[in-house]
Amino acid sequence: SRVEQRKIGFEVGVPPPGRGLNLRIAEPERNSTVMLSTPRSHRGMVTAPHHLASEAGLRVLRDGGNALEAALAAAATVAVVYPHMNSIGGDGFWLFCAPGEPPRAIDAAGTAGAVVDVEHFRRQGLAAIPFRGPQAACSLAGALSGWELAFSAARAWGGGLSLERLLEDAVHHAEAGFAVTRSQALLTAAKQVELGPQPGFSEVFLYAGVAPRPGSLFKQPALAATLRRLAKAGPDDFYRGELARSVAADLAACGSPLGLADLQAYRATFVEPLSVRLSVGRLYNLPPPTQGLASLIILALYDRLRPAAAEGFDFVHVLVEATKQAFLLRDREIADPGRLRAPPASFLAAEVLDDLASRIDPARALQWPQPAAAGDTIWLGAVDRAGRAVSYIQSTYWEYGSGVVLPQSGITWQNRGASFSLDPSHPRAAGPGRKPFHTLNPALALFDDGRVLSYGCMGGEGQPQTQAAVFARHALHGQELQAAVTAPRWLLGRTWGEESTSLKLEGRFPAELADELAAAGHTIELVPDFTDVMGHAGALLRHPDGLIEGASDPRSEGAVAAF
Repeated sequence: SRVEQRKIGFEVGVPPPGRGLNLRIAEPERNSTVMLSTPRSHRGMVTAPHHLASEAGLRVLRDGGNALEAALAAAATVAVVYPHMNSIGGDGFWLFCAPGEPPRAIDAAGTAGAVVDVEHFRRQGLAAIPFRGPQAACSLAGALSGWELAFSAARAWGGGLSLERLLEDAVHHAEAGFAVTRSQALLTAAKQVELGPQPGFSEVFLYAGVAPRPGSLFKQPALAATLRRLAKAGPDDFYRGELARSVAADLAACGSPLGLADLQAYRATFVEPLSVRLSVGRLYNLPPPTQGLASLIILALYDRLRPAAAEGFDFVHVLVEATKQAFLLRDREIADPGRLRAPPASFLAAEVLDDLASRIDPARALQWPQPAAAGDTIWLGAVDRAGRAVSYIQSTYWEYGSGVVLPQSGITWQNRGASFSLDPSHPRAAGPGRKPFHTLNPALALFDDGRVLSYGCMGGEGQPQTQAAVFARHALHGQELQAAVTAPRWLLGRTWGEESTSLKLEGRFPAELADELAAAGHTIELVPDFTDVMGHAGALLRHPDGLIEGASDPRSEGAVAAF
């Protein structure tokens, strides 16, 4: 629900044996509550940036599915109903855990094609890889291979639902249609000039050459057929089956450097998550090529310098300055996993973090900007009745990725490979089989008191900053979870649709705070309340007694779905 652009928060409480399950629905800024009761045997929660994706995950939980199965259903659905933010032609990263077991992670970042190197682009007279068009479609889509590994992990958790059942909602919404969201309509119109000429885009995403209006019915029949095929043949068909041949033919026809052999060679992998110790517990995130390391560093530095309150100058200033230190290290060190200069975990050693924290001036801002990255992404989470938690992120990089839509399959291809450098000495230089730098990073926290927090955000450079704001407000300063997500946010640098590298503040911050930050040397830019620029965050928190709290961002079209 939306109440004056605020999101409703949910708490599910497990009562004593023999009693029903209480569901408290609270709008944090108004303190209104509603009490519902459902059978204790059915409990779980999903949050996603589109309410139909949350509903798809909830239906799976109601059918007895586990958190990974619910997340798969939500991921498939959100790839249909939020097409400007993600697609099955993009990448994904999974982080999940079961009670008493260490978290596991899946890296489903697509690699560059066999002919994708610096010389490939230079022969075409390019000084940089384009962000739109067939040459931007130069890295493989890894998301579906990640789905396959997540599906196998779901089976290991005792899951028994078929892939056809998990993709049911996605197929339905692609075939029958769904209402175009405000953000899809606005972004399509804003980017129509650059996206309209790209192969296949206008035929799928424009109505007679015009961007769709909010609320209009939107169908994707080719994508529906592709999802039906994947449901029966499995995700591997995208890489080594009939679908792979169709995808490769369409990529070749539009001029992409990717080929069938590239698809056949690709596989997502299980990886060891990165983690760091905080005063309240342990945080987990993904290793390179993601910026998960930066997310962990920001909160580790803030924990060392923690101000007394969760708002005001000290709170924002310390988190922004911690972000700068984390981003400087990130931009020096994070690249393809095979080209790292040092083990990522070495930068999470106490002495390294202490040194970084000592560089933060509590009163003055470090001179900025530094180069920034854009991104379009979705984050979603799920928790099931056994306490298993999932944090998942899926992306095409920029809105609609490369803009290339494959005609036979209806798949929109990402442009993540555009982040490769054409400087052969650069650690992120383009090269066959290399993984591009990723802003994506799903987060998970295991608290010392037994709570488990699954949280994340879309928004390029803003992802680790929003993660830090939400976590610090809730876990380190005691704000209610929904209040921590709803509260005004900031963004250092650029995110999707933005070119400036200022420190952007939502208008709900007090005017005197903006003045204090400017006096300390920050370049301040005020942006509208609840702006998409701040990304779409979400979080799920499970308590040891079974209570589940969920939060969804009023900046999105999402919802928390619980029973």
